[in-house]
This record gives sequence, structure tokens and C-alpha cells, in this order.
Amino acid sequence: MSIDIANETDYGTEQGVDAEELVGVARYVLGEMGIHPMAELSILLVDTAAMEQLHIQWMDEPGPTDVLSFPMDELRPARAEDDNEPVPGLLGDVVLCPEVAERQGKDAGHSTAEELRLLTTHGILHLLGYDHAEPEEEAEMFGLQKQLLRGWKARSGAR
Repeated sequence: MSIDIANETDYGTEQGVDAEELVGVARYVLGEMGIHPMAELSILLVDTAAMEQLHIQWMDEPGPTDVLSFPMDELRPARAEDDNEPVPGLLGDVVLCPEVAERQGKDAGHSTAEELRLLTTHGILHLLGYDHAEPEEEAEMFGLQKQLLRGWKARSGAR
């Protein structure tokens, strides 16, 4: 699995941005979702000004947001009932804003690193077609997100 990560911010490991850990989370989530091992994903960390520009341009909403997902190929999770094998392809881009993640983490009572792991998982699920516009969709997506993060923590030994 090819996962590229670029940190265009001043946030580093000291501030909760561990690029290797985010790649590990992404790799785990994609594997658990049955995405082909040759699929490609890009993760980009940007500052609030860049995130605000993207948020306005693509969502027509003011202010920076925490995560945006830009799907490329229509890759979908493999399901037990599917006869088709997963195919390789370019999954898309997940754009994260560590400054927003830091604020949200504090509000939620956890670290910036934990919030970034959550947002990475959330962004990937959006790339795979999950959404949370309707209550049923939200319950499914957030339940799956929680399950994936719990599994990653158990496997990695993270707190």
C-alpha cells in the first residue's frame, strides 16, 4: 500500500503530529476495510489558512475545518458478500489541520495525536463512500470509526 504523507505545517512530533503513526493508522484502516494492497493514498497536513481556503473552495463554508477528503478512483471496501476482488487504484487525499485537531482534542479531553488518528480514520471512511448526513449513516460511520480505532490501538499498543 502506498501512503504518502506531507506535513506543510510547523506542527511536529512535539505537538502531536507523528507522520509514521498516521501512516500506520491509515494502513491499518485500509487493510481492515479490504482495500487492495496496491491502492494509493495521500495525507496532507496544512495550517488553518490553507485549510480555510480549501474549505471555502470545495465546501463553500467559511473558516478552517478539521479534515477534508478528496476521493479519486471509486474504490470501495471489500465485503464478504461481494464476488469481486478489490482492485488497486488511487484512493484519494485526506487533508488534516493539526491546529483545529489540537483545539478539538482539548475540547474532547484527549491529545492532538489521538484527534489526528480519529480524523485520519474519518477522512479515509469518507474516501470509501461513508457519510454522516443522516442519523443512520452517522451511526454506521461513527461506529465503524470507533471500532477501527479500537482495533488499531489494540494492535499498536497505543494509548
